[in-house]
Amino acid sequence: MRVLLIEDDDRVAGPLTEGLSRFGFAVEHARTGAAGLAAPEPEMVLLDLGLPDMDGIDVCRDLRGRSDVPIIMITARDDELDRVVGLELGADDYLSKPFGVRELVARIRAVTRRTRHSIAAAGAAGPRSSGSLDGPAPTGPSKPQCIGALAIDRRTRKVHLHQVPIALAPKEFDLLVCLAEDPGAVCSRQQILDTVWEAHYFGPAKTLDVHVAALRRKLGDPAWIENIRGIGFRLVPQVHPDGADR
Repeated sequence: MRVLLIEDDDRVAGPLTEGLSRFGFAVEHARTGAAGLAAPEPEMVLLDLGLPDMDGIDVCRDLRGRSDVPIIMITARDDELDRVVGLELGADDYLSKPFGVRELVARIRAVTRRTRHSIAAAGAAGPRSSGSLDGPAPTGPSKPQCIGALAIDRRTRKVHLHQVPIALAPKEFDLLVCLAEDPGAVCSRQQILDTVWEAHYFGPAKTLDVHVAALRRKLGDPAWIENIRGIGFRLVPQVHPDGADR
């Protein structure tokens, strides 16, 4: 696999490049955001957020605007907002410094599996899903699932709210689809991790919370996704006092 490492600190980039090479990865190293954006498109991007010439968030935005290449953010920043913004812009995962090469390799492989699964799922017919809280409604391969004012098209991986398109990162879409399988029902945290990420996921526990926060923000109302304390989350269509879906 061809990996592009965008990292300005040689003390970090050197050991990572050497370690990844031992696992069979071909690593190209870019020390600035501009150099990373000018590099030939790889199969995976490892993106440091603290770059000398531009913010890694801007690099992520530019990359995602022109490509679906998987992106793993590498950051020493503790601010959750940076991770949320990066994930909203389309990053597939994040890894906080310091970390080991073996953990990074595991993340690369996990993101690769999820990406391939998402591509395959996008070309396949969607499963039968619930259309509302009143009961399940069948959805054909080309028919979006409607939950109140929310429309989810699994075939094209597009989402509309009040007929207005919502741009979701791959993980955000998968999370929404997981919750939409049975609107109103509670999905446990482990069930969501096993479905949206992978069985026996071992990454940071806050990964799910960060993605939920990002998805809530894009839906425009945090009440769409209810947190069932100590258990998990559920999708709840929102209704105006006049009875109209919102």
